[in-house]
Formats: sequence, C-alpha cells, structure tokens
Amino acid sequence: MARNKAPSVKPKPKPKQTTDKSAKPRLNNAERSAYFARREAAKVLHTVLQGDAKRQAVASIKSLVYSPSIRNKKATFALVCQTLKHLRIIKDVLESANILNSKWKRQEELIYIIAYDVLFGKEISLVGGDAEKFLACRKDAMQSALAKLVVRKKAKNIDDFIALYQPPDITKPCYVRVNTLKLDVDSALHELGKQFKVQKDDMIPHLLVLPPHTDLHNHSLVLNGSIFVQGKASSMVAAVLDPKPGWEVLDACSAPGNKTVHLAALMKGKGKIIACELNKDRAKRLEDTVRLSGAANIEVLHGDFLNIDPKGPFSKVNKWKMLFKIPDA
Repeated sequence: MARNKAPSVKPKPKPKQTTDKSAKPRLNNAERSAYFARREAAKVLHTVLQGDAKRQAVASIKSLVYSPSIRNKKATFALVCQTLKHLRIIKDVLESANILNSKWKRQEELIYIIAYDVLFGKEISLVGGDAEKFLACRKDAMQSALAKLVVRKKAKNIDDFIALYQPPDITKPCYVRVNTLKLDVDSALHELGKQFKVQKDDMIPHLLVLPPHTDLHNHSLVLNGSIFVQGKASSMVAAVLDPKPGWEVLDACSAPGNKTVHLAALMKGKGKIIACELNKDRAKRLEDTVRLSGAANIEVLHGDFLNIDPKGPFSKVNKWKMLFKIPDA
C-alpha cells in the first residue's frame, strides 16, 4: 500500500515591520515628569492670567498648586513662579521670533511654560507632545531673538538683562497657621523647630513665622492638615471677626477654604458655618480643604449666597454673624 503523503503546510508570512513615524517617542522618567508638570503648570498659569485679565481675585498660586489634582507640586509651583517672573521677556521673544501664531494662541499658557524651559530652564529634552515638538524646532530662533533683545537693551549679559525686567525683590517670610482642631501651637513649634527656625507671629494667634522660601509642600503636618500654609493678611480675616464657639456664620465666598477652616478652628468645631461657593471646581476644592481640616461644623453650599432664602432656617438662628470676603488673591 502506498503511504498517504501529509498535506504540505505553507508557513504563514511574517507580518511586515513598519515604522509609525507619527508614534510618540517613549519618555524616560525625567521627561515624563517634565511633560506632566508643564501641563499642570499651564492650567495654574491660565487661572492666574485669566483672573488678572478680568481683574478678578483668584486663589493664590500656592493654594492652586496644593490642589489634590496637582501631582508634581514642587515642579509645578517652580514652573509657574519662574514663568511669571520671566513672562515679559518670554512674550517679547515669542513676538520677536513670530512664534505664537493663531493655532497656538489657544494654548498660550503651555507655550509660555515650555518657552521658559527653552530659554532659562534645565536641559531636558523637549519631547512628549506637539507643543514641545513645535518649540524644539524653533529653539535656535528663540535663542537668537533673546540675544538680539539683550543687545538692544544694552545689557552686559543675560543676568543684567533679566534684572531690567524684574521689580525690586521684596523678601517675605513664610507663614503657617496651626489648625488647632488637630494640633496645639506648642506641638507645632516643636515639630517644625526640628527642621526650621520658627517663631510665633506677634499679632495673630496660632500663626507661625518661618524663613522666606521655606518649602513645606511635602511636610507631614501640611499633608495631614495639622498646619496650613496661609499668609498673614489671609489669617487676619477670621482673627478680626473673632468668632465664638456656638456662633452661626455665613461665609459668602469660601473657596479655597483656608479662612473658612480658620473660622471653624476659632469656634473649636462648635456652632455652624455655611460655606458658599458659586464655582463648581472651586466648590470641590473647598470640600477637600474642609475634609483635610477635620472640621465637622462646616456645611458646603455650591451656589450663590444671594439665593439663600432669608426666611429659611439660617435666618432664624439667635447668634448669627455674617462674613463677607473676596476669594484669596
């Protein structure tokens, strides 16, 4: 008998290896961190510049950066502050090099942030996004425009040129407010004193003074809500009102909430605070601040305080006080 031949099986062709030229390059850790920090910084910068353009008070840069949505707080804060410091120069360079066209005008804050990195920042590869690619191709033109501006201003060097754009340096101390709902002042002094020179403020109870530029963003007392980084002017609001335990307080414009939780601490968590905030995103930030503080006597109301019914329960309390204020600036 003849043996049946096994049917021949043709090998499957190997898929062709193609190179996707449009694929974005893989980022190393430093590049990935820089990519996200630039975009987080651009969002903060947009909020700050929009507030200035509309002449409306917005939250301070620190309070915006300390938002839970910001992951790399230290890098984001540095990028925002340094970009603002050099913003006039950056705008002049972009205009001189004819770079900020109509397409990128809609993302101008991101362009400002990346332009700072190109002109003054660390030597990190500009990869990861279309905006980085756009400015990387124009790096030489930007640096040439900067050099021409230095000559035009008759500056001796780049440092002298930058100094021409800067206002006088006014160094202010760093202030933190002790959240007495969680920690007493002496304990805060002891803990902070392990790392920093710290003393009590001579005017406002529960306010501590540290050297300028003290970095507390990652300190355990900040992260657990035992202390709040809060300026002296901001801390004066609740201190002047001097609320007593058991009061009923209406905080008309509350976010981001530092003054609101200060009220709660002065009231020792007793009584009631109705904290109003019209903006949805800022109301969420307010809720995060209240939660961090541990204050149980604050009710967050997302809405316009002018719409509160004057005949409602709040108007019938016996010991009410009203706090009118503008958002942190």
